Amino acid sequence: MLSSPAKVAIRLLRTSDAPALAAVFRESWHLAYAGLIPALHLEQIINRRSEAWWASPSRSRERHLVLEFEGKIAGYAAYGAARSRNRAMGEIYELYLGPIYQGVGLGEHLFEACRHRLDRAKCKGLIVWALAENTQATAFYWRRGGRPVASAMEQFSGTKLEKIAFTWP
Repeated sequence: MLSSPAKVAIRLLRTSDAPALAAVFRESWHLAYAGLIPALHLEQIINRRSEAWWASPSRSRERHLVLEFEGKIAGYAAYGAARSRNRAMGEIYELYLGPIYQGVGLGEHLFEACRHRLDRAKCKGLIVWALAENTQATAFYWRRGGRPVASAMEQFSGTKLEKIAFTWP
């Protein structure tokens, strides 16, 4: 947890954030998924999230929040309507922090900001999917009050990994 007052700001994504967000994505995905997702497939996913991808105006279909800590981009989240059959629910599609910003409570700020925006949009509950073997993510969602309600398998270059759905009422 943050022990002294620090400047934390959460705002909407700007195209000028692209270089920093590409770096956050690369670093956080290497930390979270190295050894889980086959290396070649992981690099392909990371390479697709280049600066150009982040700067693209096509991001409008998803809502993105950026978390700044002491004026530096520390992480981001993407959220919107649930991709499942229950479109009345909200979903946090992605929530990632750069490795040096993890474990100090910043993820909670970002999570709650998404949750607040989904509540304002009148979503009926929240769902988040996480790979079962990503114990840092599953523990985070459990601590935030989410409970597992479903699981599914996702394939990465021939490797099948279980993902778990956490929900909140």
